[in-house]
Amino acid sequence: MEPEKRIEELTELLNYHNYKYYVADSPEISDFEFDAMLRELEELEEKYPELKRANSPTMRVGGEAASSFDEVVHTVPMLSLQKAFDRSEIYDFDRRVREVIRDPQYVVEHKIDGLSVSIEYTNGELTRASTRGDGITGEDVTENIKTIRSVPLRLKQPVPFLEVRGEVFMSEKNFLKLNGLLEETEQQTFANPRNAAAGSLRQLDPKIAAKRNLDIFVFNIQQIDGVIIKTHIDGLRFLKEQGFKTILNDRIYSSIEDAYNEIIHIGEERGTLGFGIDGAVIKVNDFNSRTELGETEKFPRWAIAYKYPAEQQRTVLRDIKIQVGRTGVLTPLALLDTVRIAGSNVSKATLHNADYISQKDIRIGDTVIIEKAGDIIPAVVEVVKSERTGDEVPFEMPDKCPECGGDVVRFDGEAAYRCMSVACPAQRIRNIIHFVSRPAMDIDGLGASNVIKLAENGLISDAADIYYLDYDKAIALPGFGKKWAENLSASIEKSKTNPLYRLIFGLGIRHIGEKAAKVLAARYKTLDALMAAETDDLAKLNDVGPVMAASVSEFFSQSNNIEFINRLTLAGVDCEDDTESGTDRRFEGQTFVLTGTLEKYKRSDAAAVIEKLGGKTSSSVSKKTSYVLAGKEAGSKLDKANALGITVITEAEFEEMIK
Repeated sequence: MEPEKRIEELTELLNYHNYKYYVADSPEISDFEFDAMLRELEELEEKYPELKRANSPTMRVGGEAASSFDEVVHTVPMLSLQKAFDRSEIYDFDRRVREVIRDPQYVVEHKIDGLSVSIEYTNGELTRASTRGDGITGEDVTENIKTIRSVPLRLKQPVPFLEVRGEVFMSEKNFLKLNGLLEETEQQTFANPRNAAAGSLRQLDPKIAAKRNLDIFVFNIQQIDGVIIKTHIDGLRFLKEQGFKTILNDRIYSSIEDAYNEIIHIGEERGTLGFGIDGAVIKVNDFNSRTELGETEKFPRWAIAYKYPAEQQRTVLRDIKIQVGRTGVLTPLALLDTVRIAGSNVSKATLHNADYISQKDIRIGDTVIIEKAGDIIPAVVEVVKSERTGDEVPFEMPDKCPECGGDVVRFDGEAAYRCMSVACPAQRIRNIIHFVSRPAMDIDGLGASNVIKLAENGLISDAADIYYLDYDKAIALPGFGKKWAENLSASIEKSKTNPLYRLIFGLGIRHIGEKAAKVLAARYKTLDALMAAETDDLAKLNDVGPVMAASVSEFFSQSNNIEFINRLTLAGVDCEDDTESGTDRRFEGQTFVLTGTLEKYKRSDAAAVIEKLGGKTSSSVSKKTSYVLAGKEAGSKLDKANALGITVITEAEFEEMIK
């Protein structure tokens, strides 16, 4: 088949199956089949870029990162809604409507807890998307909106112009998954799904937004040309026909009492929806009636949002259990008498950390008030101290890890207590994956899925076990074979001779990144010397400082960690730095920033050359930057360098400098 016809066929097929999976919730093919077609389309578009269509599903993975968001002025203001908190305010709204409209008809919708956006289509093609902002001016997030798979890139009916309003959100499932990944990589987690959705949609790099699995419900037509829509219900039906994801409630309510009862019904089911809502919205159905009612400067007079209070329940806190997370953080968990809240049974609740327990004076045996934070995570919010009997027991954090018996440490300035043992079972998968990663020991054949499979089958329990792996038992597992074992064995043997800094980085010492590991390896030359180093001496090193120094000393004070290192040594892992100290320090005191795509070097390779010659690399341009090495498609860093008058060099000039 000709490339143009195949690209057209694949584009239509993938967009159809994307709709069936993400909007209609009725997939017709497997993920494997979908991914195979997507890879084929990506290859064809790369080979024939001039044939790529505007609605290509490959746009879902995200394009180039932007340096900032452009400003968008909304033609139709994106107003907020008047809020009601009790029944009387809903009836007052109905009274005001009936003063203008005789026998109004209402619709009732879920109020999605997310980020409001506008999406514009010209001749059926998605042309622009923007955030609500202050209602008058928002930010252009078109590339990020395109990564949301429930957003149609092309309408089924190419109307001349359509602007819709919707709410971008993150499902509970994806929120918990995202926070788990952030926690695993020791990044700041999100407090709730709404913050996660807002933070993800406003990422300058669309590729990051694409990985966050955002979703959207479209709930309003802002503007439309070429089609006459008379009611809200008809508008939602039209949007659904065009491929949008909507919460379509076909019921029309002639009495405010019936509408209010529907609000109560939605509130009762909110804990079972799988996504967050913070209320329900009553709207006048007829568009002519809306025009008659008009709007204030802040909100329309034809709609009102009922806000649900955070549901709370009283129960008894029976015990406090310690959970050890994948980063070694100890989190206290309240074990409760089971109560029903926000549509689900709750018998556990987070207590956050020791400071939280202390501030609220939470004790085992207390009667407590719990609520669901963001309707997802139950939390203890208050102690009913008037019901204390004197038998309640104050809680103290343990000094030993409940998972492995390792020492528990709390660093100055941190709320968290941490287990410092590299062999802790609760952290083992994360530690092994980090140890074998490319920047660390760089062991091919041990991706995350293979590490998990080997660990679950009892073949490895920590990273040192890799060097004692029983290949016969590993080969017997599904998905492994002799060729894999041969390649893995060669990669493991090669890792034994890695530079010392890779081993130091691979140990996963808190606060010690790749750059600090190189500094420590260059200064101490052997792991024994590093383990014997005094904290004060470590703190005096450039790029280390007191926090990192304390972390290094604490790590090597743990007997479990020393035992782990001894096993590595017995397996033949080189714990000395055999690299030349280097007398050529031509870049001493100079800082380089690398940007764009280099032809002959990976950025990491160029950085290694710079560091070998005594220089430093940085990820950001400042007045202290000596040179910016700019490759193809250099972006905002190049602009900033030119603005600050920093010397910009090409790859050819860099090669001359290192001869």
